[in-house]
Amino acid sequence: MGGMIRYGLILGGLALAMAGAGLAPTAALAQSSDKADVKKHQTSPGGQYQPSLDVLKDLGVQIPGRKPDDPLISQQEFQRATNIYFQRCAGCHGVLRKGATGKALTTDVTRELGYEHLRDFITYGSPAGMPNWGTSGDLSKQDIDMMARYLLIDPPQPPEFGMPKIRASWKVHIPVDQRPTKKMNDLDLDNLFSVTLRDTGEIALIDGASKKIVKIIKTGYAVHISRTSASGRYLFAIGRDAKIVLIDLWMKEATAVAEIKIGSEARSVETSKMKGWEDKYAIAGAYWPPQFVIMDGATLEPKKVVSTRGMTYDTQEYHPEPRVAAIVSSHYHPEFVVNVKETGNILLVNYEDLDNLKITTIAAERFLHDGGFDASGRYYLVAANARNKVAIVDTKESKLVGLVETGTTPHPGRGANIVHPKYGPVWATSHLGDETIALIGTDPENHPEHAWKVVQSLEGQGGGSLFIKSHPKSGHLYVDTPLNPEAEVSSSIAVFKVAELTQDEPEYTVLPIGEWSGISEGARRVVQGEFNKAGDEIWFSVWNAKDQESAIVVVDDKTLKKKAVIKDKRLITPTGKFNVYNTREDIY
Repeated sequence: MGGMIRYGLILGGLALAMAGAGLAPTAALAQSSDKADVKKHQTSPGGQYQPSLDVLKDLGVQIPGRKPDDPLISQQEFQRATNIYFQRCAGCHGVLRKGATGKALTTDVTRELGYEHLRDFITYGSPAGMPNWGTSGDLSKQDIDMMARYLLIDPPQPPEFGMPKIRASWKVHIPVDQRPTKKMNDLDLDNLFSVTLRDTGEIALIDGASKKIVKIIKTGYAVHISRTSASGRYLFAIGRDAKIVLIDLWMKEATAVAEIKIGSEARSVETSKMKGWEDKYAIAGAYWPPQFVIMDGATLEPKKVVSTRGMTYDTQEYHPEPRVAAIVSSHYHPEFVVNVKETGNILLVNYEDLDNLKITTIAAERFLHDGGFDASGRYYLVAANARNKVAIVDTKESKLVGLVETGTTPHPGRGANIVHPKYGPVWATSHLGDETIALIGTDPENHPEHAWKVVQSLEGQGGGSLFIKSHPKSGHLYVDTPLNPEAEVSSSIAVFKVAELTQDEPEYTVLPIGEWSGISEGARRVVQGEFNKAGDEIWFSVWNAKDQESAIVVVDDKTLKKKAVIKDKRLITPTGKFNVYNTREDIY
């Protein structure tokens, strides 16, 4: 690696740096050695998963104002260290190293810890969730040495991305007046699936009946989600590079008609669904810069950009980069429900008058991530994953109605709604950090004694779950575990029968999806079940590496037997699948 400096010289340079900072070099290093008492461990599934900012790594950065007491590091090393940091570390510690779900790594902290502590901590990790980058083989000793020095230098800040840049990225490929006024194809759009091909920057549109790929469409890098407009005509796909592609499903062939980039890193997009406002607006939220953008629903023309920087809900301290996580669209008011991750605030953004924008701020819990509506569409349940809680918002009354402790690192996706034979309507989440599935009562009118409480905790296959799924016409609850360290668990699905949930210890059936796929190579991680419109079959992705075979396995919901296997050389790293009808109607 260019600019490599011998280890002895590095320590010498670091000692000089400590002296320049007013610290006794030998004392500082001895102190850091005393602190470096972390134990070797294998990182838990919850610790393995954090949304990495793997797009910002491609930005060119310069060392921000060298100081006399900075440790020696070359520009080449600094750029490489920044790439590693944005790709592997920023998801927990923040772009500016101010701390998020992980500790702050600003220089006032890192210089007190010292080089040796940083080196050892990166190498061995911690049982609290810090990955063991060294002992796992993910980072070499040279990289770890470089990262320890990097953390002793002020962090670089990626560029802002305001309205001029957003507007410059906006392209309308086919104007509205050149689009059809009625559907021009014979596709059953309500049973069409938008499938993320993560590592190719594409989505595959797959017909739910024939199980054939209708079209592959280029999108942003690593598409995170697809969302459908209220009419069902437009499909919005957003990648981690913050690029949104608008696809018109009415055209003879589904076609990308507009695109825009709303930042450098993003995760969420949604459209207006309130009656009278269907298809009027779209909204997208960015991880960097921390902001959301409201756009025209048919052209993606940017209308309003709003920063989310501000105070944390609890300690009332300023946070410089509160990321926008999930966004849903209210069915009761012309509002978008926006999760601001680091501040713990849920914003109800009223889009009736964009020039005089009204935002209701609901203090919930920090580290808001993902969630969905209860079966009525009134109550929004969202995981504050690093706080092991779920916050519940009444979108009709515009207020917080509950904050429920569930398990370790809840990760529901949109969650799952079922009617429990004892407790009535409940919403469910699984967990990254433990094997439990929490069922929360959601019917304050007919079952007030159970509302906004964990009424039952099921025991599944293990930790490492990302998504849970059911359907109003299904009698089953499906739980994936793609991040479980056991290959047999990560390549299979646990299924509970809803009718049997009254048992003291409800048992589950294991579906060997990876085996059913017929694929023998790779990890065969099975992820994200998605039902068809009829609710009689559920699709699972068998997710392998980019250079390995992947597939989608379709399961008959009644028999829990394999119904079909979708294979195609173009089906590369399939992950999320979004049925047009279920996504539009918030059915899960």
